[in-house]
Amino acid sequence: MFPERFSNLPAYAFPRLRALLDHHQPGGEVIHMTIGEPKHAMPEWVSETVAKHANEFAKYPPNDGTPELQASIAAWVQRRYGVAIDGATQVLPLNGTREGLYNAAMALCPELKNGQRPNILIPNPFYQVYMIGAISVNANPVFVPATAETNHLPDFVSLPADVLSQTAIVYMCSPANPQGAVASRDYWAKLLQLAEKHDFRVFADECYSEIYRDEPPVGALTVAQELGIDPERVTIFQSLSKRSNLPGLRSGFAAGGPKSIAAMKQLRAYSGAPLPLPLQRVAETVWADEAHAVASRKLYQQKYTIADEVFAGIDGYMSPVAGFMLWLQVDDGEEAALRLWKETGVRVLPGAYLARDVDGKNPGKNYIRVAMVTPKDEMRRGLEKIRDCIYG
Repeated sequence: MFPERFSNLPAYAFPRLRALLDHHQPGGEVIHMTIGEPKHAMPEWVSETVAKHANEFAKYPPNDGTPELQASIAAWVQRRYGVAIDGATQVLPLNGTREGLYNAAMALCPELKNGQRPNILIPNPFYQVYMIGAISVNANPVFVPATAETNHLPDFVSLPADVLSQTAIVYMCSPANPQGAVASRDYWAKLLQLAEKHDFRVFADECYSEIYRDEPPVGALTVAQELGIDPERVTIFQSLSKRSNLPGLRSGFAAGGPKSIAAMKQLRAYSGAPLPLPLQRVAETVWADEAHAVASRKLYQQKYTIADEVFAGIDGYMSPVAGFMLWLQVDDGEEAALRLWKETGVRVLPGAYLARDVDGKNPGKNYIRVAMVTPKDEMRRGLEKIRDCIYG
């Protein structure tokens, strides 16, 4: 016997991509542009820190994070968002941010809202863990289109009142994965005011917030503080994977109201997924250092310029303002990805694999996602091949 609630899940995006491409030969030099795995140099002192604390692999790690890590994260939140939080009660270090995005729903979603199954609102396209979190807590996942018509951000404000009244949680990603769209201060304000009016929580996935072109994206905590929003209303999620080029460290954090964080810690105490202690020591130092993040951001800004040069004059090209993804418009994402692989060897992800069909429509169908994580010269070659193959 298997749980029925997971029975209709499509294959995950990357196994699905392998099934599409791997029985065909690449048409040229293989260039991987599918996975958002940063290739910029990680801070040079990471390995030294691991070695220094290697003896601590012999200890069980603290479930809630070391006091030093909690303090380092709280200090970073203060510097980045201008919001003072208590590291001991408002921060939970995570074993990868995906863990937190999933377990936050487990810990904080009520079984009923107004006597009925609650709704969890999810941008569409979206990071896939949002949907699994909703399904796992027996909530109704409600997919809200994030398309060109809505500036690639979900229009929560226009949803019917009955949908909002049954909503317990909204997942919101800014800068958005995959589109790179950034929520403005006004956007956050309207969403948070909606949360107050209809009594739901906002889970703000801000993992790409430190990769941007000009101005740092405004954070949900900043706007919540400005508006005097209940601190329990907002939980933010951050990661060292993108900011610091450390996806293998599996280190992120959740920060929010003390009651929310306490509930997440309580669940973590039973389910257990703390980061090994030497890796917590690394995270302590990485959150405290900004120089490496600035250097990495400058490289991404150079990549934005390369992308703009390569796709200059292409109708529908959306120049990125944040993140490291290109969301490129095509006739059909699967057909474009297969053609690119067979004719050029460039590997990209069909946009439909990051979205769900709603009323027979998939908002990612006419897009491909391209990760700009490879070295600049390789990235330029890949983008030029995409341009010449798809738009030539």
